[in-house]
Amino acid sequence: MTSRVVVEADGGSRGNPGPAGYGAVVFDADTGAVLVERAEALGVATNNVAEYQGLIAGLRAADELGAAEVAVRMDSKLVVEQMSGRWKIKHPQLQPLALTARDLARRFDRVSYEWIPRAHNAHADRLANQAMDAQAGNGRGAARESAGGGAPARDRAPSSRDDEAHRGSARAAPTAARWSGATGVPTRLVLVRHGETEYSRQRRYAGRGDVPLTDFGHEQAAAAGRRVARLVADGDSTPVPVVSSPLSRTLDTAKLVADAVRGQVTVSERLVECDFGEWDGLTFGEAAERDPDLHARWLRDASVAPPGGESLDEVHRRVRRARDELIAEHGGRTVVVVSHVSPIKALLRMALDVGPSLMYRLHLDVASISVANFYPDGHASVTLVNDTTFHPALG
Repeated sequence: MTSRVVVEADGGSRGNPGPAGYGAVVFDADTGAVLVERAEALGVATNNVAEYQGLIAGLRAADELGAAEVAVRMDSKLVVEQMSGRWKIKHPQLQPLALTARDLARRFDRVSYEWIPRAHNAHADRLANQAMDAQAGNGRGAARESAGGGAPARDRAPSSRDDEAHRGSARAAPTAARWSGATGVPTRLVLVRHGETEYSRQRRYAGRGDVPLTDFGHEQAAAAGRRVARLVADGDSTPVPVVSSPLSRTLDTAKLVADAVRGQVTVSERLVECDFGEWDGLTFGEAAERDPDLHARWLRDASVAPPGGESLDEVHRRVRRARDELIAEHGGRTVVVVSHVSPIKALLRMALDVGPSLMYRLHLDVASISVANFYPDGHASVTLVNDTTFHPALG
């Protein structure tokens, strides 16, 4: 019998919803020895469902070991905040899973929940990915359990420096929070569209094609960086995270913004522009002439995809996952997101809690800045949209 254990759990979905799996590992809290590993494929599920299933598996394993005290560590901000009682559980798929987890938690004398960065949750992440690989037919069992051999686990607790960095840039809630009733410190996303390209100048669809910035686009990006620096300035010396789409027009914009805010650029594949398929490189008129019926439907139905491309509903789903990852890693901080029209509109749509019609009615200029705030209690607010007041004049 082990009286004190640490449970680390993770879950993932390749598609959200898509092929999903979880992993959970139980450590002896005193020695760090691995006591139990569990992993299982879940068929098609969402990322959040998989995260909860990982937690449930870890708690069950701890109960079977006879633990009295359990310290749960996960990189899912949503699960940690909901199980701690700070966030409401609104999604009907998650409510029964949360009830199951809470019923299991009542079997222990004490349970605590702690968010940890993904890098500190590598063991459970590896187990979850093995389960998903098995489901894809990569030769591993779809479900597995093993007892630990007593090997000590490496220390995964965040350092005090990490904690200080996480807390140091937390800011007072915007004034809008007082009107909405939102509580807690929001994760503030400063959304920057990339600077001008030849395609944007010619009003052409620019999706996954790697179209570079023009010279004027570089000037716009530098000006956007100076504007962002003023927006985030609050006397905090902690570098501001800058997260970019992987395409060169966004990366070059992000580097200029990062220089202005003393930040470091990281890349999120989920923030890439909509895949316009066979319309990529065409003007609006050319696409409408090529596929008149499909183009007309695409302009009013977010579930319709261009030929060989991606629907706006699909964009929304992957960008929601990107948002959840940003909040999990940088909760309570300001994060600069450098992306494209469709992902930025999707993030604003989430903050405004409105339907897909916003995707067709909202205009965003190149190198424009918008700001969305996501609160830990589920509220959100938009405090700036399509700011271009800082743009340099055309020479």
